[in-house]
Amino acid sequence: MSTRTSRVALASFVGTAIEFYDFYIYGTAAALVLNSAFFPTLSPVAGSLAALSTFAVAFVARPLGAVLFGHFGDRVGRKATLVASLLLMGLSTVAIGLLPGYATIGVAAPVALTALRFLQGLGLGGEWGGAALLAAEHAPAGRRGWYSVFPQLGPAVGFFAAGGSFLVLSAVLDDAAFRAWGWRVPFLASAVLVLVGLRVRLRIAETPAFARVLRQRERSSLPVLEMLRRAPARLLLGGGTIVVCYVLFYVATTFGLAHATGVLGAPRAGVLADQIVAVWAMAAATVVACLLSDRWGRKPVLVSGCLAAVGAGAVFAPLLHGGQHLAAFVLALLAMGWVYGPLGALLPELFPTRFRYSASSLAYNLGGVLGGALAPTVATWLVHRHGPQSVAWYVAAAAAASVVCVLLLPETIGEEVQTT
Repeated sequence: MSTRTSRVALASFVGTAIEFYDFYIYGTAAALVLNSAFFPTLSPVAGSLAALSTFAVAFVARPLGAVLFGHFGDRVGRKATLVASLLLMGLSTVAIGLLPGYATIGVAAPVALTALRFLQGLGLGGEWGGAALLAAEHAPAGRRGWYSVFPQLGPAVGFFAAGGSFLVLSAVLDDAAFRAWGWRVPFLASAVLVLVGLRVRLRIAETPAFARVLRQRERSSLPVLEMLRRAPARLLLGGGTIVVCYVLFYVATTFGLAHATGVLGAPRAGVLADQIVAVWAMAAATVVACLLSDRWGRKPVLVSGCLAAVGAGAVFAPLLHGGQHLAAFVLALLAMGWVYGPLGALLPELFPTRFRYSASSLAYNLGGVLGGALAPTVATWLVHRHGPQSVAWYVAAAAAASVVCVLLLPETIGEEVQTT
């Protein structure tokens, strides 16, 4: 790789990893401690559902963030917009770490927590699309699947860092200290990570595709409206392709952690360790799927991943209830990574440069709302109402929806990244 390409790869990877770290530490905290810190007057089940509901708020904000940051990404540029999204996410995350609990400020605590979680969602809504475009718009023809590895690995590394931080804290602190203040440390640590990410991103140049649009004076005045007018079907179908990823990921991580520790009585440190190991299966599957998507095409890899998701969903609950936590997490995250990898190339390839940031970001985050916003809550409700095996049907339904969307989209592997 040239120095310039290495900087682009690092910028698309580091920023995405940091933003997903910020996003995931909230999910981990919601599963472990936020119910007692911010909803202590509710029953354990109701408190867990309330904490997981604040988790869902960010998914409502993410499409709004996609529209907001997408507009400036298509009008001002990829680089400046990615810096702004990173700052918003980082400041919101640190503020959560500083927020007093219910015992100190009463009902204002969960209200403020919900507002800050909303701002986290806004920031992440503008992150992935810009990072994916950094890679895709610098990639040579025939290598966009491989270049998309860099932003697509960000979630796996971010989750590893998030889970690892909570695992270390669980090992060195007793339960009282962890609940009193220890859970705040990963949120406050985000300040240092954001400074690192800003330094990396401020050193990169604008992408060649967007620079060409600037030179030719072809920027869209209202990219969101142009997107809705010219590519509404691709927008909705692109969002649908990622639904199964989000369902699988948050069923395996947030729901799996809460259910294994809260209902099945498994040790918190052991379950966190299993998830941290399993996320490397997701990373490995992401890399392999990205490489194969350049050889076989995006659609065959995506369809095979959706079929694998059905199998992973079918065995997840039995393995979890049988104490085989690591196997349950590995299978679910392997399937998730296999689907997730090619999307870093597919979604940018579906749209022209004039509104590519807006369209790819919105498609990605619409899939997040449909698949991830309520996944832990729905899985929790299903298990309490219909038993553990109902989770399998939930995952299978998500996989079926994603397969239909993949099949209705065109194969994009042989297409040049459009400029108009």
